[in-house]
Amino acid sequence: MIREAVPADIPAIHTLVRELAAYEKLLHEVKATEAQLHTALFAPHPAAFALIAEDDATGEPVGLALYFLNFSTWEGVHGIYLEDLYVRPQARGGGHGKALLQRLAAICTARGYARLQWSVLDWNEAGIGFYDALGATPEREWIGYRLTGPALNALAEG
Repeated sequence: MIREAVPADIPAIHTLVRELAAYEKLLHEVKATEAQLHTALFAPHPAAFALIAEDDATGEPVGLALYFLNFSTWEGVHGIYLEDLYVRPQARGGGHGKALLQRLAAICTARGYARLQWSVLDWNEAGIGFYDALGATPEREWIGYRLTGPALNALAEG
């Protein structure tokens, strides 16, 4: 079952985010707190949104799609950027990942959004194969950039 996250899901969301970071070998970089996630997801003007995949038998959260809106100046409409897609290892292969992506695609089409986008680590062969099987196409001509820490501060200070 896929459903929209509610405030009571914050501890599970935080745990799932940390599990994803551990899978990506980046747990040491996670700084987000439950309070920050609550504000981001449930403030009067949320910065992000989340879907929860539940185990059909137990109702336990086994997956997460955390996303936010972006905007295409070429299309003139919003899209969705999927920040995190994670399914617990014991639940993989049960259709939860596909169901989360299907729900996001349905949100896009219902709202007239032009795109559903995300990134995948280049070493994540299972993820890449999964996305390829869904008909997603890699954007090989685009290179992602990021400013953080000292470089971000230096640019801000001029």
